[in-house]
Amino acid sequence: MNVFRILGDVSHLLGIIILLLQHHKSKSCAGISGKSQILFALVFTTRYLDLFTTFISVYNTVMKVIFLICAYITVYMIYVKFRKTFDSENDSFRLEFLLVPVIGLSFLENHSFTPLEILWTFSIYLESVAILPQLFMISKTGEAETITTHYLFFLGLYRALYIANWVWRYYTENFYDQIAVVSGVVQTIFYCDFFYLYVTKVLKGKKLSLPMPV
Repeated sequence: MNVFRILGDVSHLLGIIILLLQHHKSKSCAGISGKSQILFALVFTTRYLDLFTTFISVYNTVMKVIFLICAYITVYMIYVKFRKTFDSENDSFRLEFLLVPVIGLSFLENHSFTPLEILWTFSIYLESVAILPQLFMISKTGEAETITTHYLFFLGLYRALYIANWVWRYYTENFYDQIAVVSGVVQTIFYCDFFYLYVTKVLKGKKLSLPMPV
């Protein structure tokens, strides 16, 4: 365990907590893609099945349980508790465009052809693209709520810190996981444009907006 991984986990958790607190405070899930949250819940579910088979550490177990609980609470808030505020019209990304290739790739490229390993691989590939419905939703509406931008920033920071974690482990432990690294880099690339807009607009007190086609 190194500082980059811990900071990455904290950043990830902080982003989710910010989102949940905002939902609770505003009684609304406006601007949040329910489809992205379903994908993240699926990511955590398939990745953390080893909770039933392997004990790594108290920290590892606690963080996995927290992420699972938070993921399903978020989905519940969007589709049940605050469903009247959910923008289903703009949350229209077709999930099969992500799920079908990710499932296929999980069977073709994995560390070992066992159920748990394939599901873990599936979760890694899926996480790299799970944010796309949210970004697609922002592109359709042309803007994002401030709280949504903070949430996305911390998710992107989490991935950037995990890249630093992999670099650190490579040089200190000679450890390299090609599937995790490549998927993580792909996911971070998706956040690059958002990071630019976050720094140039949101941090200056402006609302994040995109130019709309005429």
